[in-house]
Amino acid sequence: MSRIYQAAVLAAGLLAGTAFAVPGVAKTVQVETIPVAPSEPGNAPAIPAEDLTLPEAEETEDAEPAAAEEAQTPANDSAELPQVLYSTSYLPKPVQRMQAQLKEAALSGNMERLRMVFESNELPPTVSFGQVDDPIDFLKEISGDGEGFEILAILADIMDAGFLHVDAGTPQEMYVWPYFARYPLHDLTPDQKVEMFRIVTAGDYAEMKDFGAWTFYRVGIGPDGTLHYFVAGD
Repeated sequence: MSRIYQAAVLAAGLLAGTAFAVPGVAKTVQVETIPVAPSEPGNAPAIPAEDLTLPEAEETEDAEPAAAEEAQTPANDSAELPQVLYSTSYLPKPVQRMQAQLKEAALSGNMERLRMVFESNELPPTVSFGQVDDPIDFLKEISGDGEGFEILAILADIMDAGFLHVDAGTPQEMYVWPYFARYPLHDLTPDQKVEMFRIVTAGDYAEMKDFGAWTFYRVGIGPDGTLHYFVAGD
């Protein structure tokens, strides 16, 4: 058998997947076809559903409720307290002049200087809730030293204290010293109490707290510079 014929037979056998015994050929070649099953969707490994879902963004706290709650928070009680003033630049010029005259007279140690200030008013200022013939004589009599020095010292301290502008726009409009005269005593801060004790004693303060109002000396000056009162009591 020719080699060409043998090769042809062998090739045909390979293509048919069978074995041939070719005369004159020592070896037999066995060819097998291995079937390969196509991949099917059902054969793929399962992927957990959670791995296929994108993680949700973390929810942020809504800031609006917090803002609404803050808006509903009641205002601080201190916002309702009278505004305490210290600088005389807030005062109208006539009030500045009267305040300066009272302080100068008090620091002079001369009750007659205070008399001159009183007489600059159209009417004498109120120094007592009772009938008084002469305001200066009355102040001397009630002064602890009998000469009026104690009263002058009290007046000087009062005119150095903070003050209030009260009843603005009304016939009762007034600038009042010290501000404690129209300020809630139970709302005083520690530093305000120190300021107050420069004018009164702890005993005076306790009595006024029990009474519910300031009853020590105070000064009231109208917007036109008129001294309306320098008085103690209620």
